[in-house]
Amino acid sequence: ARPRVQHSTSAPHPHPHPAPASAPTATTPRAHLLRSPAPTRRRRRHHRRRHHHPPETFLSHSTTISTGATTMYTTMQGAPLPAPRRTGARYCCRVLPVIGAIVAVCGVVLLSGSDPLSLASAIVPAATSSMHRFSGANRMASGAGLSAAHTGARDMLMQDSITRMPKGTKFHCNWVAGSKRALAGQAKADGSKYRIGVIGGGPSGAAAAEIFAKDKELETYIIERKMDNVKPCGGAIPLCMVDEFDIPESVIDRKVRKMKMISPSNRVVDVGRTLKPNEYIGMTRREILDGFMRNRSVDLGAIPINGLVTKIDIPKGDSDPYLVHYQDYEDKTAGGVGTPKTIEFDVLIGADGANSRVAKAIDAGEYNYAIAFQERIAVDEEKMDYYKDLAEMYVGDDVSPDFYAWVFPKYDHVGVGTGTVVNRPDIPKYQKAIRERAKERLEGGKIIKVEAHPIPEHPRPRRVQNRAALVGDAAGYVTKCSGEGIYFAAKSGRMAAEAIVKLMQGGTRLPTQQEIEETYIADYDKKYQATYVVLDLLQKVFYSSNAAREAFVEMCDSDYVQKVTFDSYLYKTIQGGNPIDDVKLLFSTVGSILRAQATTPKDRTFSNPVESLKRL
Repeated sequence: ARPRVQHSTSAPHPHPHPAPASAPTATTPRAHLLRSPAPTRRRRRHHRRRHHHPPETFLSHSTTISTGATTMYTTMQGAPLPAPRRTGARYCCRVLPVIGAIVAVCGVVLLSGSDPLSLASAIVPAATSSMHRFSGANRMASGAGLSAAHTGARDMLMQDSITRMPKGTKFHCNWVAGSKRALAGQAKADGSKYRIGVIGGGPSGAAAAEIFAKDKELETYIIERKMDNVKPCGGAIPLCMVDEFDIPESVIDRKVRKMKMISPSNRVVDVGRTLKPNEYIGMTRREILDGFMRNRSVDLGAIPINGLVTKIDIPKGDSDPYLVHYQDYEDKTAGGVGTPKTIEFDVLIGADGANSRVAKAIDAGEYNYAIAFQERIAVDEEKMDYYKDLAEMYVGDDVSPDFYAWVFPKYDHVGVGTGTVVNRPDIPKYQKAIRERAKERLEGGKIIKVEAHPIPEHPRPRRVQNRAALVGDAAGYVTKCSGEGIYFAAKSGRMAAEAIVKLMQGGTRLPTQQEIEETYIADYDKKYQATYVVLDLLQKVFYSSNAAREAFVEMCDSDYVQKVTFDSYLYKTIQGGNPIDDVKLLFSTVGSILRAQATTPKDRTFSNPVESLKRL
């Protein structure tokens, strides 16, 4: 059982009950080492009201830890207490002004003659589903923040050894009954290391395996079906990922500093005027990027397995291992089909993409997904020079009814593609349309590869089950408006691994589902919740009709919009704006929408009842 931690401050509020005879009160003057009764909900609320600790305050306080047959009395002096998290206020300050502007724009669209029911059906599910997906994690994160303010030393007391305390901390304890095993988990009985299984070798799996491999008390494996996998992907990565994940320039094919936005009426807006000389969007090939990150984890000690996971047996007991069945492709005598093998893991990381086998095994639930279709086209040197540091983005219902199409430069070719959620069967028609609109610069090109892949539209309902956690596309970490997922995949893999390594305390214990949810899931949602919600709403508003797309492209001609957009993308934070400029932008956008409503042709209609019924 997890220890129950209770606190009482020493000087201001002495406890009325005497300390037990076994508590070392003689060595700690004025310390009240007390065995408090079980905390009721009313008592916890009362304690929070009376004993609020200001940020980073240093207090002397006593702590009682009870675990079944074990009771531990401690006194902590000089322990820093972390500041409580205020996620709600920060979230509201960042997101509400943006949502307010969007709602105002939507109102104008309604007044200008759009179908109210269709617009409402587009916007309301996005807002409610986004808020619903994160509300539970937010409450959990807020609860964790409050408890941290009042249980500052709890994590330290959960360690295997009571001597693992910050320098300068005075620590006194007395065991009344029981053993150390009741307070913290212990390593495997046979003395072997806990085994970590990372299923999937893309950015999310490689980033997770790298962190696990650094802990030499753990045995880390990374399983990838194709070590030279070529995933259909635009390949764009933000500047912050280059620095944060130490991506060398040899992995980056092109540094995009300019972008052309092309509207449904073929109006062209040049984007990138506000970028600084050292700022750019990195264009990569996934086989190069994935291979580099995966090899780095192997160099640090991760054990690679070239195989396809076919089945996962879920453990029945709290400490039983996961049994993973896979086809081992390293056995060259099997004729290319692989040799059936099994391997046991104590902790499982599902980084195996949108069709995650791990997600199915833990019953993580379903999600809507888009189909991304891309052709790699080799063009002559003159046309490649045109795309040297330039990317193109096309919008219009001819290339996608709910997304955009792109022409992204690679090393010696361009990636030309599109995607859709609402009308996936017509993806070949949309791909033909983007080739037609960009034909001037694609003429004479040769298609060298055709690729397609599902892209999640929102996070899965469940991302952690027991000791299995999902990251990257397997968890559903892709933004709707931009379709970006590489950075969020790598970041989620790293955050999950860092949280689990810390919870395992040098390979001496196994983490619980609650602990993983309160660290990895809560921290990830807190950091990126605003980004997902805002981009969900923007996608529903500005990709819903040709009139809205025209207004979107016109809006991108503003230097203010370009700066806020690029800063938010390059550094993965919702950038605060100037209130005066925000008001100007609102009226400008309203005018754009009204003009577009009057001049832009209506969207083409399509009937797709089967696909529509599949949407969650």
